[in-house]
Amino acid sequence: MRFEKHIFICANQKAEGKACCGEQRGMELVEKMREVLAEKGLKGKIRAQRSGCLDACSKGPALVIYPEGTYYGHLQPSDIERIVNEHIIEGKVIKELELQF
Repeated sequence: MRFEKHIFICANQKAEGKACCGEQRGMELVEKMREVLAEKGLKGKIRAQRSGCLDACSKGPALVIYPEGTYYGHLQPSDIERIVNEHIIEGKVIKELELQF
């Protein structure tokens, strides 16, 4: 496997009036995630990128981490460092941010 983990952050844009992650800080979260991963020396080991719709529009902005398939939602930029520290580095799922489907 090329990367230890792959993070997809929804930055989808929908027609006016429809809830979507892109309208709610999607690209801001992508940029923050990349910044924190670089600061922690994880660039090249962990891949973070924007994605299209993750089908969690009402729970967004949202991201999913593979290979485990953990979804996080209702995210703020301030949640990103916690996700990197606790989930990516320590391997712990953050229950209060995790989305259940």
